[in-house]
Amino acid sequence: MGILDSKVPKGPLADKWTQHKNDIDLVNPANKRNIDVIVVGTGLAGGSAAATLAELGYNVKTFCYQDSPRRAHSIAAQGGINASKNYQGDGDSNYRLFYDTIKGGDYRSREANVYRLAEVSGNIIDQCVAQGVPFAREYGGLLDNRSFGGVLVSRTFYAKGQTGQQLLLGAYSAMNRQIHRGKIQSYTRHEMLDLVKVDGKARGIIARNLVTGEIERHSAHAVVIASGGYGNLFFLSTYCMGANVMAAWRTYRRGAFFANPCFTQIHPTCIPVSGEHQSKLTLMSESLRNDGRIWVPKKLEDAKAIREGKLKPTELKEEDRDYYLERRYPAFGNLVPRDVASRAAKERCDAGYGVNKTGEAVYLDFAAAIERYGTEKAYTSGIQDPDSETIKKLGEEVIESKYGNLFQMYEKIVDQNPYKTPMMIYPAVHYTMGGLWVDYNLQTTVPGCYSIGESNFSDHGANRLGASALMQGLADGYFVLPYTIGDYLADDIRTGKIPTDSPEFDEAEKHVTDRISKLMSGKGLHSVDYYHKKLGKIMWDKCGMSRNEKDLKEAIKEIAALRKDFWENVKVTGEPNSKNQELEKAGRVADFLEIGELFAKDALERNESCGGHFREEYQTPEGEALRDDENFKYVAAWEYKGEHKDAKLHKDDLKYENIELKTRSYK
Repeated sequence: MGILDSKVPKGPLADKWTQHKNDIDLVNPANKRNIDVIVVGTGLAGGSAAATLAELGYNVKTFCYQDSPRRAHSIAAQGGINASKNYQGDGDSNYRLFYDTIKGGDYRSREANVYRLAEVSGNIIDQCVAQGVPFAREYGGLLDNRSFGGVLVSRTFYAKGQTGQQLLLGAYSAMNRQIHRGKIQSYTRHEMLDLVKVDGKARGIIARNLVTGEIERHSAHAVVIASGGYGNLFFLSTYCMGANVMAAWRTYRRGAFFANPCFTQIHPTCIPVSGEHQSKLTLMSESLRNDGRIWVPKKLEDAKAIREGKLKPTELKEEDRDYYLERRYPAFGNLVPRDVASRAAKERCDAGYGVNKTGEAVYLDFAAAIERYGTEKAYTSGIQDPDSETIKKLGEEVIESKYGNLFQMYEKIVDQNPYKTPMMIYPAVHYTMGGLWVDYNLQTTVPGCYSIGESNFSDHGANRLGASALMQGLADGYFVLPYTIGDYLADDIRTGKIPTDSPEFDEAEKHVTDRISKLMSGKGLHSVDYYHKKLGKIMWDKCGMSRNEKDLKEAIKEIAALRKDFWENVKVTGEPNSKNQELEKAGRVADFLEIGELFAKDALERNESCGGHFREEYQTPEGEALRDDENFKYVAAWEYKGEHKDAKLHKDDLKYENIELKTRSYK
């Protein structure tokens, strides 16, 4: 249990996946009919995995807390999905996508997994086109591409600003076909509360029916966790309100190692916080950085005048604007990776150049893009010597066709027209690169328990490149797990149905009901949100965009004290045996109060800066992340030991055999 075996195949990097598929065991089609698989989470990773496993012949049960798989948070991914098809002819390749992903993650992800991701990326696009996903197309009819942060090519396929929604509809339609065939049993409004192990293997889950409150037992030969990330422990984030860590965290407490919990991503392009009563933040897609230029005033007095409403951003002359990303990173400009752009925005705002009332916002300006596109469209439309109004009108039409729904969303939230005045943006918690530790087969340290998509750690290192979340989710679900799970299930063809009346199911259900009773027995002094907000403030202030030893040690103590107070004094209204959303929320916040401590412990242990993990003690003179490859070139995999302070660290060494580790420069 204490030894990590990543099961990475031997041989050349480009041959590993092909050779591995040739070597692993398979399950005969007739035997697949006798094997059950549970999939927890039905977003892009879970939905695509469930549909593919059912198509192969397995009997699949799916679980999601939403009222439909269509409501998964995958729909919020706006900007696009990466693939190395090189439609633009600009030099892209599998290797370049692989290298950009490794470099973007600041050399803290596993080579073999990432190269496989690049290899299968092209197949994802073909699969989704076949499903009818309406990707944008250029004038010749080929699929269009745009650029995202951290790369020098255009490899991102997109459907306006709603790519995640369209891809999820494709996976959902594939799921529906299997539901209609009887190969998928879909359990909506159900939440996994515990993992059940029999003889050391994952053999089922305990779930709560969120409509009736009934506790249910479900068995299977394997369990797949596809429940997304844990960013809502910060309270304010771009995640949907219900996103939580419960499925992954229950699995961790049953023996699955949790990897790199401190690796969380702060997205630079979010609508700024507007007040204390806000419950979530809204993402403005990174695709906007293709055409939007990010700036703040050059002079402190101008920034102050803008904050006080005495000066409009459109009144500021070009020479009085600081396009700080273009100034600091001329090679990549506004398309530096997210962690770099986020820290740069924080640095400018901390120095006093922020532009909203709180001083925590920068501008994302489309005036130059509107003029550029308008001029081009005027010429291609045969308009000679167009006036400025014509150029502006035509340019806005082009921008609307590329980002229209995003501009509309911004205007509804902020009540400002982004065609006429620059958007205001500021970094916010958006994605978690940490998650359950998995091997090359995507299996956790619990035999028979797999983790895919954002719920595992495997592909993104210390910082995820934009448009790679959709790529990983669909790669895992459509093209990786359906192969690798067979290697494990080949030993179960004679096992038969897993009974749910065993002592192991009895123990797991009792653990669940005891926990619910404990949640309901608090003295009722404070609401669940009271504790969630307090936790979020600790996390943002001391474990957020930058960390240091003093703050992290304080955070660990403060979270432990807050957790103790939560269990004694939380107020959970209603009854446990009926619909009770406050009870649901309480269970999720209880888990956030646990992972928050492990998060801070992991950040304290990692004495380096890399990607989104920025330790103030470890930075270059220019303020960039300073890695320590000699001592920290590993995945931190934590084992549960009963008390959160006693979690045991295991190190999964990252053996880079195919690329040279370099200082990550975007200049």
